[in-house]
Amino acid sequence: MLKPLTITLALLGMGTLPTTSASAAATAGGPQQWQTCPNDKIGMECSDLQVPADWQKPDGRKITLKLGRLKATGKSEGSVLIAYGGPGGPGIGVTQSAASDWWTKLRERMDIVTWDTRGYGEQFGGLSTGLQCAWTRVPIPDSPRDDADFGRLSDTNRGYAEACRLKDPELFANMSSADQARDMEAIRKALGDDKLNYYGASYAGFYGQDYARLFPDRIRTMVLDGTWSHSAAGWERELEEMAKSNEQFLRRFFTWCASNDCADVPALWRTLIARADRTPIPTKTANVAYKTRDLQSFALGLARQGTAAWPKLAQAIRKAADGDASDFVPQRGARYPDQATGVTECADWPRFANRKEMTAAIKRLQRVAPNTGTANTLASATLGCIGWPQPVTNPPTPLPKGLPPMLGAGAWGESDAVTRVLSQVPGSATIRHNGPGHTLYGANPCARDHINRYFTDRTMPPTKTEC
Repeated sequence: MLKPLTITLALLGMGTLPTTSASAAATAGGPQQWQTCPNDKIGMECSDLQVPADWQKPDGRKITLKLGRLKATGKSEGSVLIAYGGPGGPGIGVTQSAASDWWTKLRERMDIVTWDTRGYGEQFGGLSTGLQCAWTRVPIPDSPRDDADFGRLSDTNRGYAEACRLKDPELFANMSSADQARDMEAIRKALGDDKLNYYGASYAGFYGQDYARLFPDRIRTMVLDGTWSHSAAGWERELEEMAKSNEQFLRRFFTWCASNDCADVPALWRTLIARADRTPIPTKTANVAYKTRDLQSFALGLARQGTAAWPKLAQAIRKAADGDASDFVPQRGARYPDQATGVTECADWPRFANRKEMTAAIKRLQRVAPNTGTANTLASATLGCIGWPQPVTNPPTPLPKGLPPMLGAGAWGESDAVTRVLSQVPGSATIRHNGPGHTLYGANPCARDHINRYFTDRTMPPTKTEC
C-alpha cells in the first residue's frame, strides 16, 4: 500500500527559503524547462514553477514549486498528476523511491508528474519553497475538563503556532488544501494539458476534492485513494461516521475473538477503558501510564492491521486489564499517541470554539463508538488547533454539480468514506478492498489495473468492484 507521510495531524516548519531556486523558474502558464532531477536514478526530469504565495494576490510574491516528470515510454496521451498526501511533502522523492512497477503500465501511455508541495521544504526532503518551522511531535492533548483548562490549551497552541507564523506570515496563511489545489491548476496550465488527470492518495485526496470545487470544468479524470471526506454537508455527521468506522475496527477484532480463544477480551476491554478514565494504567516504562484515549488509539492501530496483529492486541488487553499496559508501549518512537499540529490541518478542519461545544461532540461520539470514543478522529486531532492564530479558511463543503464521474479506492473504512464523497458525483464508483491497509494503488494489482484503465480510457469499473 502507499505509505502516508502521516495519517492524523502532521506538519510544519520555521524560517523562509528563497522564493526562487538557483535555476530559472517558469511562471504559471509559461513554458517549462526540464532537466535531470538531483540524485535521480529512475529517469525523472525536474522543473521549477513560480506561483503566488497568496493566490488572492497573483501579482505579489512568488514561491517555487519543484515539479518532477517521468515521461511516457510510448506515445504520450497526456499527464497524470500524482500526490501522496502527508498532508504535504516530497512527491518527487516518494516517486523516486516507490516500487518500480507502480507506474510502469500507466507510463506506456501517460506522463507521470508530481511535485513537492508548498511549505514542505528541506526538513521534509522537499525541494519547493518551505515553511521552516521547528517540528515537535507532542502527545495529543487531553480534553479540557473546565473552561480554564480550555483557555490554557488555547494559549499553549497559539504560542506554538505563533513561533512558526512569524517566520513567514504570508506563506503560513496560505497553506490549506485549497491553496495546494490552486497550485495543481497552475501545474496543469504549465504542462499544457487541456484538462487535469489526478491521483490523490491519503491526505492528497482533500486536494482533489478542493480542486473539484474550485475548477469543476477542468477535470478529465480524478482518483481519490484511501482518503476521507472533505465534502460533507454536515461536519457533525462526518465526525460520527469517522467514529463509527473506528468502532467497526474493534468490533471486527471482537468478532474474531469469539472463535479464536479470546472471547473474554471484549468485556475486559470495556472494563479497562472505564478504569483508565479514572486512573491511568501503568507500564514498565518509566513515567509512562495510559489513559482511556491512549489505549483506544493504540488498540485501533493494531486492530487496523487485521488478523496478523489481533493475537498481540488480545494479549495486550489482557495484560492491561491485570494492571500492566506495557504491551501497548511502541517498540520505537513516541510513547504516547502523538501529533504534529500544523497549518494545513488547522486551515482545513473545523475546531471547537469552546468547551461546551467540545463536550457535546465528545458525548455524541462516545454514544456511537463506545469502544473507541474520539480516538483517531478529527475531534481529538484538532484539539491542537484550538487557539490557532490562523482561522479555518478551507472548511469541508459539498462538491458542485456537473462534475465528471470520478473513481475512489480504499480498504476497510476508507472505501466507505470515499463513497460518501463520490455519492455526490453521478456515475462515480469506488473500488473496495475488504481487508486492512491504507490506499490501494501501490500494493493491490487489481485496483491498479482498474485505476490505470480509468486514466487512459475513462473506463469506469462496476460500482461495487471488490479487489
